Amino acid sequence: MNLTLRIWRQHGPEDKGRMVTYPVQDVSPDMSFLEMLDVLNERLILDGEEPVAFDHDCREGICGMCSLMINGEAHGPQRGTTACQLHMRQFSDGDTIDIEPWRARAFPVVKDLVVNRNAFDQIIAAGGYVTAPTGSAPEAHSVPVPKADADAAFESAACIGCGACVAACPNGSGMLFTAAKITQLSLLPQGQPERYTRVIGMVDAHDEAGFGGCTNIGECASACPKGIPLNTIGRLNRDYLKATAKRAGS
Repeated sequence: MNLTLRIWRQHGPEDKGRMVTYPVQDVSPDMSFLEMLDVLNERLILDGEEPVAFDHDCREGICGMCSLMINGEAHGPQRGTTACQLHMRQFSDGDTIDIEPWRARAFPVVKDLVVNRNAFDQIIAAGGYVTAPTGSAPEAHSVPVPKADADAAFESAACIGCGACVAACPNGSGMLFTAAKITQLSLLPQGQPERYTRVIGMVDAHDEAGFGGCTNIGECASACPKGIPLNTIGRLNRDYLKATAKRAGS
């Protein structure tokens, strides 16, 4: 396939940035999207030009590093797929593909397609822990957990922190990420001691980091490569209301 790539180039946080057009030829439909960018970068290096900076690590849809807006969609057109697992067969010969970084105030651009997602770390640091002793593995049935709660906790724990929810949200909200990290602990016995202090701390950290407010539009859940549902935010909201009520009554 022969394609035209329009890629966001920005030398640094203070640079204005602009879209730059690059033609690429003989792209195999079996390449992943990042492999296609590798081919482009190899050519740029041979031509004495600066390669396009983009984040990547595992290239197996696990780490969440491959944060790209592809034709205006977080991680591209295929649902439930990260950019590294998106294959070029999703596109057609002659296509023009726009590639941009995440667009959110809380995710400032570092260079080209790389953004700083330390705001997520701030949210985790504000309360993503448990003080319950773990020790060796207990008997499987010593602490009964309803299956519905266990399933929902595992569903939330699938979050890879890629930031697609933020990039897709018109408000730039990180509430789906925050809700997933809160829910995976609040539904299990080990997460109960800090349940209500945790939700207040993490929501406050979310707001302080510059994320927008959630208005339940649902684009976050649609863009999430791990399929975390919108009702996860509903669980967060219930815990937050209980936590603020407890704080007001104390």
